[in-house]
Amino acid sequence: MTEQRLCALDDIADGGSDRFEATVDGQPQWVMAIRRGQSVHTYLNECPHIGSPLDFRPGEFLNEDRTHIMCSTHEALFRIEDGHCIDGPCEGDGLTPVEAEVRDGEVYVAVVSGEPVT
Repeated sequence: MTEQRLCALDDIADGGSDRFEATVDGQPQWVMAIRRGQSVHTYLNECPHIGSPLDFRPGEFLNEDRTHIMCSTHEALFRIEDGHCIDGPCEGDGLTPVEAEVRDGEVYVAVVSGEPVT
């Protein structure tokens, strides 16, 4: 697997989110990263419904109580752990995962994305 460094783990507040630019499938892409303790969940910053970015402001992807990823366009809700849409116009669809690994306090992502979650 080819990978690249996305950020330091501490660049993302525990329980928070941020966005980073990475090369995915040979193209520069915005990748969202949601941190839960020592784990980071990463997805392309693209709504499965219309393709728009999900962040309300750069790097802000979570609903008010920080339990789900929320689309800024239609307020669709996605589970953090797998990107599956549980409410909204794209219910049943999912975000496109980007494989990530945390090693030695650094977050690395695969340069080839996964298939959209369904």
